[in-house]
Amino acid sequence: MPKSRWSDERAQQLTPSELLLYRSNLLGSDLTVTNFGGGNTSAKITDRDPLSGEPVTVLWVKGSGGDLGSMDSGGFSTLYLEKLLGLEKLYRGVAYEDEMVGYLPHATFNLNPRAASIDTPLHAYLPFAHIDHVHPDAIIALAASSGGEAATRDIWGGEIGWLAWKRPGFDLGLRLRDYVAKRPGLRGVMLAGHGIICWAENSKACYENTIDLIAKAATFLNARLTQRAAFGGTKVSPLSQRAEVAARLLPRLRGLMSEHQSKVGHYSDDAETLEFVGSVDFEKLAAIGTSCPDHFLRTKIAPLTLDPSKLEDGEYLKARVCEYRDGYAAYYQRCAKPTDPKMRDANPVVVLVPGVGRVTFAADKTTARLAGEFYGNAINVMRGAEAIGKYIGLDEQEAFNIEYWALEEAKLQRMPKPKPLAGKVALVTGAAGAIGAASAKRLLADGACVMMTDRDQDTLKGAADALRKQYGKDVLRTAVCDVTDESQVQAAFADCAREFGGLDILVANAGIASAAAIEETTIALWRKNYDVLVEGYFLAARSAFTLMKLQNGGSIVFIGSKNALAATPNASAYASAKAASVHLARCLALEGAEHGIRVNVVNPDAVIRGSKIWDGDWRKERADSYGVDPGEELEEFYRKRSLLKLNVLPEDIAEAVWYFASSASAKSTGNILNVDAGNAQAFTR
Repeated sequence: MPKSRWSDERAQQLTPSELLLYRSNLLGSDLTVTNFGGGNTSAKITDRDPLSGEPVTVLWVKGSGGDLGSMDSGGFSTLYLEKLLGLEKLYRGVAYEDEMVGYLPHATFNLNPRAASIDTPLHAYLPFAHIDHVHPDAIIALAASSGGEAATRDIWGGEIGWLAWKRPGFDLGLRLRDYVAKRPGLRGVMLAGHGIICWAENSKACYENTIDLIAKAATFLNARLTQRAAFGGTKVSPLSQRAEVAARLLPRLRGLMSEHQSKVGHYSDDAETLEFVGSVDFEKLAAIGTSCPDHFLRTKIAPLTLDPSKLEDGEYLKARVCEYRDGYAAYYQRCAKPTDPKMRDANPVVVLVPGVGRVTFAADKTTARLAGEFYGNAINVMRGAEAIGKYIGLDEQEAFNIEYWALEEAKLQRMPKPKPLAGKVALVTGAAGAIGAASAKRLLADGACVMMTDRDQDTLKGAADALRKQYGKDVLRTAVCDVTDESQVQAAFADCAREFGGLDILVANAGIASAAAIEETTIALWRKNYDVLVEGYFLAARSAFTLMKLQNGGSIVFIGSKNALAATPNASAYASAKAASVHLARCLALEGAEHGIRVNVVNPDAVIRGSKIWDGDWRKERADSYGVDPGEELEEFYRKRSLLKLNVLPEDIAEAVWYFASSASAKSTGNILNVDAGNAQAFTR
């Protein structure tokens, strides 16, 4: 339940536009008030016209896109209020709503490039100085229930009005203005199926009005929810092994849905979702779909539901996904007009499984997570709506008109082009080391999601935290994993499947190095090299094959060594193990080709800077072998030994990893790429 967090001390230092931003950030950062990216706020502020120098009233209103909780002042559209009000004389009726949106840029104040949202008329045509429009779960539960209008009267008496469903736009703005004009004294209006719009004459009063209205709605609903079992009671209890089930299910679904575009998955087994999917009324309510435009624009109008007893049956899963696609195509055919955009991806966004939870898929991890969170909001809405009446979804045609609205299509077209590895999932072993961390960073930079694994928990955390600061939390996960332990390897790949939906890229990088004359090489030292550099690569590749076969292919990159091709003194265990891993890659390239799995090798040499291996005995042992000082002299020795007289850095290896991971090398498998600044001994023959 929301509470006021307004600070008079902070507010007194702010300008009118800064006060609007402060209010917006307060509202948007409280998820009991508004969803991510949802809601809008406004203020009518007097400013000086840059052309005439005269004072004019400017509508500051949250623009299209963005998020109230994290936006800055650039997230607001600014428009001449007088020009906005004058647009009414150009309005030709509901059939010409899109035409009106085209006029909004002509009212822009001070050349502000932020596009105005479709809700701009709601703020412009009401006479109040400060307006909030939000969609919290407690409010949408009222707006989407057959008992919502009666409940609105019970909660607020005559202080809050009620308008029947109307698609956002110019017509709704005019209807709202006329409705409020006939009912002086209102604090706000419930917009059926949409949310609440409320107001005040200063920013603090507006904020506190919004918070109070939501709190009263939540209190009312909570009292009703205690009087009956939610969703008709429990039918299926949560499975104790649901995380393991999800790890097996997500790659199967992702493979079925990623034929034309790679997708990333997100899994949640929160208590609210488990209660819903395990309830008596689950199938009935799920079929109704989401009711609020903010919800179904991100979740599609309805989810795919699965029988938990058939999740291991690949033919069943394929049939259910095909049924969903066919149903979506039929929905499009029923509702589309010749002028509508072409049908978009027909795959489900939300998948619900009794006893297991909720899975969502999208083109990137953040969008997949948000889709899941929005469906979580929809579950809360259904719970509240059913407590006071019957949950009501939007009319199918109305839902379609919003989903395929030209304005939504324009918003999609304005989105930046996806990065080359967007939708791809990578797992990097030995990711806390210099080459592993650099490889993870390079893949993240091109849009991939990355699971970083390493046996050193503290170093892994430090490497991952540094990357999260740059690329965010959504796209990066970690798992402590010793590649010589079969169970830990399997667990790391299962974590990757559950967290991101599957696997497209494996960078087998975990390594060690040792030096000893043959007669001083112990069985333990020999086996240690082969355990890490051969069996470790084998275990990782085997787990990767299992997932990649479900995902229509993938790319495996082994980090080899110059010494895999070129003999070196006093390192027979290390060099022969590296040679074995290179030949393993060639064998796997043959085996994986028919499944679209490519396997290639990057051979570095003397990547000293930042290396954990070179910080240990290996540095001294190599220096002793060549009769040089193990300090800077060793690095200089390797530079001068190379044909190009260059140092090889972790970032250089990461570039080669990216090449083999990306579509740039789509026709390459079984190959070796030396990144060693040139070494004639290592030339491939």
